[in-house]
Amino acid sequence: MNKQQLKEFKEALMRERAKFAGEIRAIAKEASKNPRDASGDLSAYTVHLADMSSDTYERELSANIASSEQQVLYQIDEALKRLEEGAYGTCQQCDKVISMSRLKAVPYTSLCIECQRATEQKKR
Repeated sequence: MNKQQLKEFKEALMRERAKFAGEIRAIAKEASKNPRDASGDLSAYTVHLADMSSDTYERELSANIASSEQQVLYQIDEALKRLEEGAYGTCQQCDKVISMSRLKAVPYTSLCIECQRATEQKKR
């Protein structure tokens, strides 16, 4: 991979990192609100049990999404580290070159498509 391509991938990774970090911050901000503020209910009436269940579900869903996005953020940071070390674009399992089309689709990937498929098959 030439220097220009590496620069472009670094910029793409930095954009992805900023996007995911912003999404995580937004989820954390929304989750920190109390249920009444989040719903926009300013009345003095108590919150209905069904509303509480819905709010709990939404908070759990937000936490799961944030956790998944945190995992991607970690993968992006690892890809940036590999880029600095000169190992970017090489599969971490088989040491083969990762295809350019795969890197463009998922710039933070650490596996070639064959190793990724094998990993997903093992999980099933």
